[in-house]
Amino acid sequence: MALTEWTKSMEWLAAASEDPGACKQEWQNGSTGVALLAAGRFWDVLIVPEELGLRVADLLEELPLLDRGPCLLDARRRNVGFLLPPEPQTVWIGTGVRLLGAGTWITAPAPHCRWGALRWLVPPDGTGTLNMPEVLEMALQRCAGELSRTQGHPAPAACAAGGRVRP
Repeated sequence: MALTEWTKSMEWLAAASEDPGACKQEWQNGSTGVALLAAGRFWDVLIVPEELGLRVADLLEELPLLDRGPCLLDARRRNVGFLLPPEPQTVWIGTGVRLLGAGTWITAPAPHCRWGALRWLVPPDGTGTLNMPEVLEMALQRCAGELSRTQGHPAPAACAAGGRVRP
């Protein structure tokens, strides 16, 4: 990846930090290699169980003409987070599914970097591209159904693992 693209991605992601300068410094020269980023301002994060999230990430990669949004794997916690546009009135329903919005935080390595169990499956591109909620919802439902059939037990939740409700 070209240095300018990496820098653009890092700037975009660091903007979600309370101190973007300190965030970039930690990514480049720090001891932890991760930064604390606020959800709910520029993006929300939909957290799903790892097995489901990895299948969804693969499915989204296969869709032509789709600009995929950032997707972060936390192998230690065994989950995948998809960055979505902030939608304060949206509720996602499913076993092991939770939406991180305003007032919540994630830890993340620099784009295109891995730090321990954290790595970007799809790093931010620096342009603000996010996952489309409607596409993600359909992919979650499809993959939850496939997991249900292949593993011989019910899907993780009603409405698969991605049903959304708008109050």
